[in-house]
Amino acid sequence: MNIGVPRYLIVGMAALFSAYHIVLANYTIDIPNRPGPIYIAMALYGIATIVSLLPWGPVRMPVWMATFNFATVVAISLLVANELDFTREGGTGYATWYVAASGTLLTITSTRGRHTFAWLGIGFLVAHTFSLGPVGPAGLFSLGIVGSASWVAVSHVLSSGLAKASKDAQRFILAEQEATDWQAAQDAHVHERQFRLDQTSSMALEMLERIRETEGDLSDAERRECLNLEGAIRDEIRGRKLLNDAVRDQVMIARRRGATVTLLDEGGIDDLSDEDLDRVLNRLAQAIQSTSADKVIARTVPEGSDVAITVVGLHSAGDGESSALGQDSLEEDVVDIWLEIPRVDAVSV
Repeated sequence: MNIGVPRYLIVGMAALFSAYHIVLANYTIDIPNRPGPIYIAMALYGIATIVSLLPWGPVRMPVWMATFNFATVVAISLLVANELDFTREGGTGYATWYVAASGTLLTITSTRGRHTFAWLGIGFLVAHTFSLGPVGPAGLFSLGIVGSASWVAVSHVLSSGLAKASKDAQRFILAEQEATDWQAAQDAHVHERQFRLDQTSSMALEMLERIRETEGDLSDAERRECLNLEGAIRDEIRGRKLLNDAVRDQVMIARRRGATVTLLDEGGIDDLSDEDLDRVLNRLAQAIQSTSADKVIARTVPEGSDVAITVVGLHSAGDGESSALGQDSLEEDVVDIWLEIPRVDAVSV
């Protein structure tokens, strides 16, 4: 559960607090020597505040905006302070509103991730206060410079902490996703291994029991059947998507008559619907049943093609020695069947 403060509430509070400084400036407009520079300072401050609080751009303040805020602090400090008489009887009161206003603007700047510009602004306020002859270092407290610096410090600490917490949360989320993916992969491996074990057991259990009973002394026919079973188990690994019960039966019949059958699933039919997949595989079973070829190769076609599976059946015209040596035997083989099974049923189209 996430608990947070709405953005509009924070922005609204900052806007009201900033507007309060404008109210103070208007309230003490009769204290400065001339009101004109004060109104200019108020306008600059209002524009900088509005620009900084508008919900545009990233959360981290752009450099141009932070530079404008720093320039605004410099401008309003010079404009207002130059119109004040700090030796005035009774003091200047709230006429030094520019200090609190600058602190507020710099706090906003720091909150939005531009800490360097915020501290540069505080540094300028300190230097400017020292330059005011009648005020001097005591003005750091009397004018509120320390308070403005404290707000910027608090903002710096909080925003840095929140940024770090956000990064940590992102890392935790990523770690959780990776752990979930790893667990899913492990579960898939366990499921696949168990499925293969169950399937292998169902296909080979009878022959394994026969091997145990005879202590490995099998007849020639039984040895050939072992090879056929080994090929069926290999099909479940290399041609898993190319198999249904009809294909399994026809492949085994072909092998038992002496044919070599190779099924290669390279992922080209993973996107087929169950209905289209059944149609394609049933057509493959019919093709294997219809040929008397010595070698049958069925391979999926990559996605993007109109063909789902290619089926090739070859009769060996030579003595087979070239094939056994790994040499190209296309010139020796005679094509018995060449079939391309479409991905989409032509009748339905």
